[in-house]
Amino acid sequence: MKIIVLGSSAGGGFPQWNCNCSNCDRMRRGTLKARSRTQSSIAVSADGENWVLINASPDILSQIRATPALQPGRQSRDTGIAAVLLMDAQIDHVTGLLMLREGKPIPLYCTASVWDDLTTGLPLVPVLSHYCGVQWHPLNIRHDRMEAIDLPGMRGIRFTALAFSSKAPPYSPHRENPHPGDNIGLVIEDLASGKNVFYAPGLGEIEPHVEAAMRNADCLLVDGTFWHADEMIRLGFSAKYAADMGHLPQFGPGGMIECLDSMDAERKILIHINNTNPILDEDSEQHATLLRHGIEIAHDGMEITL
Repeated sequence: MKIIVLGSSAGGGFPQWNCNCSNCDRMRRGTLKARSRTQSSIAVSADGENWVLINASPDILSQIRATPALQPGRQSRDTGIAAVLLMDAQIDHVTGLLMLREGKPIPLYCTASVWDDLTTGLPLVPVLSHYCGVQWHPLNIRHDRMEAIDLPGMRGIRFTALAFSSKAPPYSPHRENPHPGDNIGLVIEDLASGKNVFYAPGLGEIEPHVEAAMRNADCLLVDGTFWHADEMIRLGFSAKYAADMGHLPQFGPGGMIECLDSMDAERKILIHINNTNPILDEDSEQHATLLRHGIEIAHDGMEITL
């Protein structure tokens, strides 16, 4: 099984187009030791030819251009993308679907909550009906149960979804009435080796069933959005804490570093990194702290093989 990190940033990418935080400003000036990053998405394959796109970011076209495996190669109109699986209905995870409109109907795997959001609050499905169309495959899920998913071209890989406690996006009709399936995590297992990756780019709470899945994982690819719980408040960009936005910060008691230190996974990798996060600066103490704890920082083009 191979996983390619197509995008490793949170919404807005890095540097963010309208942001003059220290990271973004120094990145534009060429005085920051860091990598530019597109908005988060990964691709998974069993055979290196057929790929499941997990989340379709607004940067999908540049991500495809940077990833030969996803490009056409078998006929005049072609793609290596066999299906798309959505983990939520957030703008930075779904609007890339519009960029795939020139192809065949999109096999789309998502929960009923996400489907409802994409047909009402953010009506991408009605728009796509005028182009390629969408074939919906519902993920049936409960809060504390995992649902195994069969995906096309993925023989030998098992995808298992976990529901998280999290709010739907601001434009969702049930924003203030959370539903199981508004936000999910994934266990991606190679059936031949028995090894698995736990993937959760948005993780605000380590619930018991989530902790159990994380402890069983060989590789953890998890939320790296913020370093501080009040990062956006400190910078004057928002009045919200990390938890208010559904993210567990890295630093501090109960943070992601403390959580990952208690896990036995062979690899521990942070993804969905906000442009304000000091870990992006490869010369920073925060970056060095992660490395001392054996925690990697995802970058666009990173490959994970199990």
